[in-house]
Amino acid sequence: MSVVPRISHGILSLKIEAKEDLYKAYMPFVTNGGIFIPTTRSYHLGEEVFMLLTLMDDPDKIPVTGKVIWVTPKAAQGAKKPGIGIQLSPEDTTLVQKIETHLAGALNSGRPTNTL
Repeated sequence: MSVVPRISHGILSLKIEAKEDLYKAYMPFVTNGGIFIPTTRSYHLGEEVFMLLTLMDDPDKIPVTGKVIWVTPKAAQGAKKPGIGIQLSPEDTTLVQKIETHLAGALNSGRPTNTL
């Protein structure tokens, strides 16, 4: 899979290369949108995180600050991938629009994601 998070000095880096991976990571049911970040590192609900997001063919890294609102622990039921979901801030509307444009027509497909 092409979604590979890396931690560097407390900063998460997430590169999403395929539409299917973006679909699995995006959390449209969250106010302001959310992103699931696969990680085995422990986080707490409400914790602030900073990440650099590379979105598909866009060469720029998008800085994102969010709050942890979802935690999937290691060895979760249903073979779910461990990681965290972060809620995007109201200032991330451009990013949310870009994500939803990439996912046009797929958001209501009902296929499984990394969170639901």
